[in-house]
Amino acid sequence: MPVLEPNPQALRAGTPRRAAPDRVPDLQARGTPKHLREELTAVLGPGKVLSKISDLVRYASDASPYRFVPQVVVVAEDIDDVSAVLSYAHGKGREVVFRAAGTSLNGQAQGEDILVDVRRHWAGVEVLDGGARARILPGTTVVRANAALAPYGRVLGPDPASAIACTIGGVVANNASGMTAGTTRNSYRTVASLTFVLPSGTVVDTADPAADEELARAEPRLCAGLLGLKADIEADPELTARIRAKYAIKNTNGYRLDAFLDADTPVGILRGLMVGSEGTFGFISEVVFDTLPLDRKVSTALLFFPSLPAAAAAVPLFNDAGALAVELMDGNTLRASVKVPGVPADWAELPKETAALLVEFRAPDEAGQLAYEEAAAGVLAGLDLVAPVGSVTNAFTRDAGTISGYWKARKAFVTAVGGSRPSGTTLITEDFAVPPARLAEACAELLELQSRHGFDAAVAGHAAHGNLHFLLAFDAGDPADVERYAAFMDDFCKLTVERFDGSLKAEHATGRNIAPFLELEWGPRATELMWRTKEVIDPDGVLAPRIVLDRDPQAHLRGLKTIPTVEPIADPCIECGFCEPTCPSHDLTTTPRQRIVLRREMMRQADGAPVETSLLESYGYDAVDTCAGDSTCKLACPVGIDTGALMKEFRHERHSPREERIAALAAEHFRAVEAAARLSVGAAERIGDRLLGSVTGLARKAVRPDLVPEWLPEIPGAAPRRLPRTHRPAAVAVYYPACVNRIFGNPDGYRGPSLPEAVVALSARAGRPVWIPEDVAGTCCATIWHSKGYERGNEVMANRIVEAAWGWTAGGRLPLVVDASSCTLGIAHEVVPYLTDDNRQLHAELTFLDSLVWAADELLPRLDVRRRVGSAVVHPTCSMRHLGDEDRLSVLAGACAEEVVVPQDAGCCAFAGDRGMLHPELTASATAREAAEVTARPFDAHLSANRMCEIGMDRATGRSYHSALMELERATRP
Repeated sequence: MPVLEPNPQALRAGTPRRAAPDRVPDLQARGTPKHLREELTAVLGPGKVLSKISDLVRYASDASPYRFVPQVVVVAEDIDDVSAVLSYAHGKGREVVFRAAGTSLNGQAQGEDILVDVRRHWAGVEVLDGGARARILPGTTVVRANAALAPYGRVLGPDPASAIACTIGGVVANNASGMTAGTTRNSYRTVASLTFVLPSGTVVDTADPAADEELARAEPRLCAGLLGLKADIEADPELTARIRAKYAIKNTNGYRLDAFLDADTPVGILRGLMVGSEGTFGFISEVVFDTLPLDRKVSTALLFFPSLPAAAAAVPLFNDAGALAVELMDGNTLRASVKVPGVPADWAELPKETAALLVEFRAPDEAGQLAYEEAAAGVLAGLDLVAPVGSVTNAFTRDAGTISGYWKARKAFVTAVGGSRPSGTTLITEDFAVPPARLAEACAELLELQSRHGFDAAVAGHAAHGNLHFLLAFDAGDPADVERYAAFMDDFCKLTVERFDGSLKAEHATGRNIAPFLELEWGPRATELMWRTKEVIDPDGVLAPRIVLDRDPQAHLRGLKTIPTVEPIADPCIECGFCEPTCPSHDLTTTPRQRIVLRREMMRQADGAPVETSLLESYGYDAVDTCAGDSTCKLACPVGIDTGALMKEFRHERHSPREERIAALAAEHFRAVEAAARLSVGAAERIGDRLLGSVTGLARKAVRPDLVPEWLPEIPGAAPRRLPRTHRPAAVAVYYPACVNRIFGNPDGYRGPSLPEAVVALSARAGRPVWIPEDVAGTCCATIWHSKGYERGNEVMANRIVEAAWGWTAGGRLPLVVDASSCTLGIAHEVVPYLTDDNRQLHAELTFLDSLVWAADELLPRLDVRRRVGSAVVHPTCSMRHLGDEDRLSVLAGACAEEVVVPQDAGCCAFAGDRGMLHPELTASATAREAAEVTARPFDAHLSANRMCEIGMDRATGRSYHSALMELERATRP
């Protein structure tokens, strides 16, 4: 046991709590039952069965208002694993649910028995036929797939607002559509072929010419059943007409009965049925899409109306003008969106009755764009618009930045409104569709209905297609509030069906919330056919029971999750999962959403309950230690929840007073610490990697892995003792070499000047000389202490660097150029909360420039490029993303190389200062996909702009990374 092992109880909530009604019971504290764990491990092999209670809890929630704790979680690596799990479930009478991104809004990604993770090992895109088609694995996000298609001028048809996180498997399984898909660009209409595993384990590739023959041989009963259902439907003209009418508008409620009308063979019918089947018919292992043109000429406007019905009444006019997207946002949505970065703050003052339409036209060329804009102008002339607070005009724009801001606000609908809900309430997201011509009427009825039941719902939606979404918040722990919600749902479903003959689910798929109302919409005959279809394909009911079909009229009230209040920074989280793809630890331990989900379960438990104790024991490593602290989750979250900051707070909570004192002493005497570190690195070159690895390994066991870094062979030698000589009188900027660049030298094998030498030389060469203060030793950006949660040490160094910078820059008259992106972020932003009032005022007067910005904007235009390498691959760091300057890295690389590649899977390397030395497994996991891209071909240069990130990428790829400024110095050297 390490002598400084942190006490898990330090993270226990400080106030006594009452147990929540939906808490995980004490009997489950040990996780998966032993026999189930052992049997599945024997079937699948080690490492694929997750069985701790913390594993089960973190997979128990998705973006819906439901929560079901599985008995076990299986991480399937390939089709063989999926077939093995299905075979086991058949033999044991168990149930299986597949889960990819967990962004489903109605509990489709939750199960109470065996839950199979099909995200982690299921990502990949193969572009076919020059972009006309794409073969995509189910764990691939929509954004990632479209990034692969963009160079070909193509795009997928489905475009859900959750594209940053939702995966192709879920999109197809739910027939999710989005802003522009409507009924013609959704998965049902654009999927060319599928490969899937049936509940029996049979694998079907619908593109195989022999597929029907093979299926008939393997599954004769299934084939006969499907053809029998087809015959029954076609023999009923009234039912056939009803089915066709139901899909004239967006509809994902129930199974796609039109699959029986659109195909003639069992395989063709199955191809259609699998779309929108919500994982109840099989596992989709591969999708081939027919792609669509990516029309790049875009004109967009955000138009404000005095009321929701007034905005809805304008929708058909824009449809007739050829708009590809017409998105509706009501006043509640607009006002909640002020939490989204970039949204005007004065939206908060908009009248509640105000509504807006986000209208977009897309064309392949300038002529088409002009024609659309003329048509739009004709519509605008007849509208009674109102201006938002502070707005001058409502004209259409072609500006990409403005358009991006509009869409950011629209796509944040669920999270922005959900983040504004009262603390402790559960969020319900529903969507429905009516004929577009009746949208205004439906809006008025919805407003009246919610008012009658005491709700103040936010409304938004894909108005061009008659598709509305609304959000309701209620207390799932209060029976009276649940009853109020149930009464609303009864009236809402009757209104939609009986008044408008609408779809109770337009694009979110049936799910648990609408399953009891399926027959209300479809009637007994069609509903009976859906039950028969399920029995034909999955006769034993192995897959996802109760998600689409459920005869219990109260089924939608079962499993509603309470939302206990947690730390203020995380409390607004609605568990949407947008943060997960960007998280460095998402394939290793936990994601930001899961860190919050686990914390909420602790709060559901009574103080000292066995489940709470078990969760706390795992939380230290799974959540706190293996968080890179890069806060890219904040960038992905529409309302800016910074789970990385919360983990740093928890690190602080776990520190002993002695550790805090030692950290503060290190800050106070950092000059000596810095010198000792440089000497140690220099000595390491003589001692050797193997011996140092053994020594640090022993120290990590004796002290604590999260305090003692592991020695890595990729760590470079020591930097020169002296920094380059510079002169202050001629300097136009102060150059601050970060402490990592004062300690660590060049990468092994790099024979050019050091980074400080390169920056000084480049600046002089461009006629923009810089000055390095002689007393930089002993100063730091404070990130070392900030990232570890050492508050006193952070305060010491934060104030020291600001006071020093004030003197160096002559009271802010010169900019301070920092040569490591994480240090720029630290000095420019992260130190601020730890400054004294006086130093906060000084800080506001200072100008901080990342060396990338300095080089790209100030130096490059004044330099002559004399030589270029053939190709360069770049690694944008997470700090660059926070600073918004990652484009400068590509600019600098473009000056140095004929070809510049930014890996499509580039993300945070998770080296995070020294965290990659504390937990090398974190960096290995975080960089796996990016490293695969980088090593798939040779490059002449591997470039970044942060020394520790470069070390992390060296380790991940086996290639040598160095600063883009060092490469620029070589390229412009006389």
